Amino acid sequence: MIEHSGWNLYKRLLGYVKPYWRAFALAILGYVIYAASSTALAEMMKRLIDGIQNPDAAFRLFLPLFVVGMFAARGLGTFLGTYFMSSVARNLVHALRCDVFNHMLHLPGRFFDAHSTGHLISRVTYHVEQVTGAATKAVTILLREGLFVIGLVVYLLWTNWMLTLLFLAVTPLIGGVVSYASKRFRRISRRIQRSMGDVTHVASEALSGYRVVRTHGAETFEKARFERASEVNRRQSMKEALTKATSTPVIQLLVALSLALLVWLAMSPALLDEMTPGEFVAFITAAALMAKPVRQLTEINSEIQKGIAAAGELFGLLEEPPEPDTGTHEPGRLEGRVRFEGVRFAYGDDQPEVLKGIDLEVAPGEMVAIVGRSGSGKSTLVGLLPRFYRPTAGRLLIDGVEQGEYRLAPLRRQIALVSQQVTLFNASIADNIAYGVSGADPAAIEAAARAAHAHEFIERMPHGYDSVVGENGVMLSGGQRQRLAIARAIFKDAPLLVLDEATSALDTESERHIQAALEEVCQGRTTFVIAHRLSTIERADRILVMEQGEIIEQGSHDELLARDGAYAALHRLQFQEPGPA
Repeated sequence: MIEHSGWNLYKRLLGYVKPYWRAFALAILGYVIYAASSTALAEMMKRLIDGIQNPDAAFRLFLPLFVVGMFAARGLGTFLGTYFMSSVARNLVHALRCDVFNHMLHLPGRFFDAHSTGHLISRVTYHVEQVTGAATKAVTILLREGLFVIGLVVYLLWTNWMLTLLFLAVTPLIGGVVSYASKRFRRISRRIQRSMGDVTHVASEALSGYRVVRTHGAETFEKARFERASEVNRRQSMKEALTKATSTPVIQLLVALSLALLVWLAMSPALLDEMTPGEFVAFITAAALMAKPVRQLTEINSEIQKGIAAAGELFGLLEEPPEPDTGTHEPGRLEGRVRFEGVRFAYGDDQPEVLKGIDLEVAPGEMVAIVGRSGSGKSTLVGLLPRFYRPTAGRLLIDGVEQGEYRLAPLRRQIALVSQQVTLFNASIADNIAYGVSGADPAAIEAAARAAHAHEFIERMPHGYDSVVGENGVMLSGGQRQRLAIARAIFKDAPLLVLDEATSALDTESERHIQAALEEVCQGRTTFVIAHRLSTIERADRILVMEQGEIIEQGSHDELLARDGAYAALHRLQFQEPGPA
């Protein structure tokens, strides 16, 4: 990840503020009013002390009005600043969170292979909230108390510039403490954010796989794993607390020392002769008022550094290149002619090849079944079709056009995918079947469900097609989830169909229904079927046998049995047939 300076990150964050500059300007105006009215307290003390010596009727009326006006202005300034800065900050966080999530949806498959879901979710939730701290609390205090300090310094210089310069002599020491604390806060914040990703990752794995955890009696193991991840997070948080607890008192002590020196100098006879009692009290009041805003300004340093560290991670993610979409060809409805020419593929430069020179031509409407042991490259081969990955060598052509020349979204609209790991969303059955299509025709949804032999069980559910299936279809059986996924593919009506172990979770009766449905669905579509159960692919136009990333045999079911090669051996193994003498 690219290392960014704190100022560059803040500048980039300010870019998100531009659309809300009116609210930002109102917030700054509010803080200016707050700072001016708060500084007026010192002037009020001056008028009070000097006025007591020569009181008159005008002074008696003026002073209470001055007090009311000062606090009314301060209240108005606080409201304008707090409300409009919160509005800007929440809009900023909303825009940043949406940008990060939207960008993630366009990242290549390799990125998701290299990052756990827990860490990615942590970036959208925890990291963005850290930026909120920098954008709301920190910026609010920075502007409000910062402008107050500036107002007090200007007032002190106006009252007695020599004493003020002596008071400000301690500033470089405060700057040094803040600089050291900032670097440490940022370093620790990065570790806290990484450890939060680990906590989210471990928790999501254990909770989503709770059945496996319980059946294996691994509760103790998972508790220990979660405790380790949480303990790392706790230790880093305590380091942050220690830095914060140390830096704030040190800065306060430096301010107190400079204030004590100021009082000692101010009470020298030479200076007392030059100042009225009111000016002297006003000067000490203004200097004393500076302690609180300076303390608050030093305390927000940790929030700012947390926000900068989180923004660094988020902008690093936003700089990840999206999956390339340089194609310009806009397909109409594809015929479904697919050709692999010497296709090779490896998941990384240092990884072994998963596909080794695949040469294959599939005619429009042909049903091609792919069989072979686990790890032979079957799923990787069909994963190249929707361009989840690009071949590392060779060419993949669809309808005679190289796959990379197609625009990505229109190409993927032409491909329906049903995988072994069915993904359903916590929405209604109708929404899951018509996923990605708003305002879909209920009749078309029902037709797709009927074709997938899902209509019978859907009708028996309490709310029919409006029944919510739960997270990842937890309310349904494995076979029902599989049939919904097939109904979704049927509804999509794509000319290219990929069935990756699509009937693996079905019982024998459901499988028979689905086989009939698939035969109907596959007509006029180019279909790739990955299957371990050979009974499901006997009617395929062509069967490919893969071994270690290569096609070692191809032909129809009867041809391959007659050849008595690898396919025949697999068939015998599965159906427990006696081998040749």
